[in-house]
Amino acid sequence: MTNSRGHHMVLTTFMLPAGYHKDSWRMDGSRADELANFDFVADLTRMAEAAKLDAVFFGDIAHANTVMRGDIKMNGFYEPMTTLAALAAVTKNIGLIGTISTSFYEPYNVARLLAGLDHMSGGRAGWNIVTSSDGFQNFGLTEAPDGPTRYRRAAEFVEVVQKLWDSWEDDAVINDRESGWYVDTSKIHTIDHVGEYFRVQGPLPGPRSPQGRPVLVQAGSSAPGVELGTSVADGIYTAQPLLQPSIEFYADFKAKAAAKGRDPELIKIIPGILPILGETQAEADELAGELARNIHMENGRKQVGADLKLDLSSLDLDEAIPAGWFSEDPSRGSRYHIYRRKSVDQGMTLRELIVDLARSTGHQWMAGTPGAVADRMIEWFEARACDGFNLNAPFNPGGFALICDKLVPELAERGYFRHEYEGTTLRENLGLPYPSSKRESALA
Repeated sequence: MTNSRGHHMVLTTFMLPAGYHKDSWRMDGSRADELANFDFVADLTRMAEAAKLDAVFFGDIAHANTVMRGDIKMNGFYEPMTTLAALAAVTKNIGLIGTISTSFYEPYNVARLLAGLDHMSGGRAGWNIVTSSDGFQNFGLTEAPDGPTRYRRAAEFVEVVQKLWDSWEDDAVINDRESGWYVDTSKIHTIDHVGEYFRVQGPLPGPRSPQGRPVLVQAGSSAPGVELGTSVADGIYTAQPLLQPSIEFYADFKAKAAAKGRDPELIKIIPGILPILGETQAEADELAGELARNIHMENGRKQVGADLKLDLSSLDLDEAIPAGWFSEDPSRGSRYHIYRRKSVDQGMTLRELIVDLARSTGHQWMAGTPGAVADRMIEWFEARACDGFNLNAPFNPGGFALICDKLVPELAERGYFRHEYEGTTLRENLGLPYPSSKRESALA
């Protein structure tokens, strides 16, 4: 069976072993005693690979601020590069995408780390490009630079990394035992980059990676994020809880990318979704209720307050946050304004907002049968609101098992997802072309 778009959805999963739904680690069977252990995350990744998902995606937080507020969901237990390198050894086909912040690293190190992961995994590496607004105190600064500065640095950062990945031509390794030369040094090039933030000579110390360049994804729907994403990203992670705004975001993003000379069909828009699944609607609703009952409300108050940069200590849980407490400044970010609309336009009380954000963190969520959730996902895909989804498991391992064993097969049987991997690299499975080096392109 095929669908009207002629290709299947992209499906990745946000790998949060504590569960995407806040405080779901409190449920029986959560394996919370194994958090930060390799066996647990390896089991979840093998589960994703058995379901033929495109990739597992690891976020990263370089500080303990959320943990100190009682939120271990997006903890930094699993540093992405070390974790993904270990997972490369116990998997064969699934993509391995990790977050590295351009705020806390140097381009040469990032280029080496990701090229190394691509080699070790046989071409399955991806980089989620982010800037950071918190944690600078751990890196010698007292506060974060402003958004435009962070994104200007990020754009140059990615440019340098791409130049370094292209510093070896594809055929630079000759392995000539007779002559005694392993490489043709005429095909290895310095990059001699001098910019506003970086001065990098290059080249990298090792050959071009199996994918030429690891896959680039980028998270963020703010204006600076869109500018960066439309320029460089192969995939976009975005929080889009409503269909029509997502259709508009999709069309606008693709048009901006096309205006820069890029093929918009080769950029995958991947909003998040949290499916709470049951054999019946009543069973799914009961599971959603059980998850909500595990939320620590006072920690939730702190977490929402931190997200919104508001002091909510005096507000009753059954009151709504006053509209006057919010800012309409677009620089606050897309998620801030999703929360603002939920509170002001939808009239959610603080308690309702805590529960909603515990489930969604700005993404859409749905409780229902696998068929009903598949219907929603197919509606979005056919409406060109997305090219696929980042699946957020509400709890682990049970909630992710339901996604892999019930929801993904439903999509495959209806012609919206694969039954087997198409290739051996992440690029091949995403339908992305192999990128020639810039030097080779210039000489062609």
